[in-house]
Amino acid sequence: MNNQVERNYLEIKSINELVVKNKPFNDLYLEKVNPADFQLNKFFYKEIGKKHRWTDRLAWNDKRWTNYLESLGVDTYILKQNKDLIGYFEQIFDKDKLDCEIAYFGILKEYIGKQLGGYLLSEALKISFNIGSKRIWAHTCSLDHKNALKNYLSRGMKVFKSEILNL
Repeated sequence: MNNQVERNYLEIKSINELVVKNKPFNDLYLEKVNPADFQLNKFFYKEIGKKHRWTDRLAWNDKRWTNYLESLGVDTYILKQNKDLIGYFEQIFDKDKLDCEIAYFGILKEYIGKQLGGYLLSEALKISFNIGSKRIWAHTCSLDHKNALKNYLSRGMKVFKSEILNL
């Protein structure tokens, strides 16, 4: 069994580098979760993450989820079609550095393969630039969806660091 995982860190520094993926369906909309609702973040984390071995937050209690969303200034956006939940991303903006991390990003399994990941990532990057980010970064690994790295690269992000982890 191979216990090595490749992790790639990616960044984009200008909206002019963004390669936009247009909305594939007219009835899609993106909604900022306001006020923060840890139950939504927890739901997406568990549902999307179970296939990709997202485990670090599984032991979090409700208070830790709430503290995470409130203390770090995390913004969560949900992609919906009509009232159906499709995917989400968590954005952490550092006002001092004008740096934004796309901390978690994903699409629920029943919506994979419908060109929604590229659209959602395009929107995440646009929103991040629109709040004043000079640099947006994210990371993905070989445990994530097979097209995750390709999606980040296709949107104009560049790998700035790679590492091999032994699990």
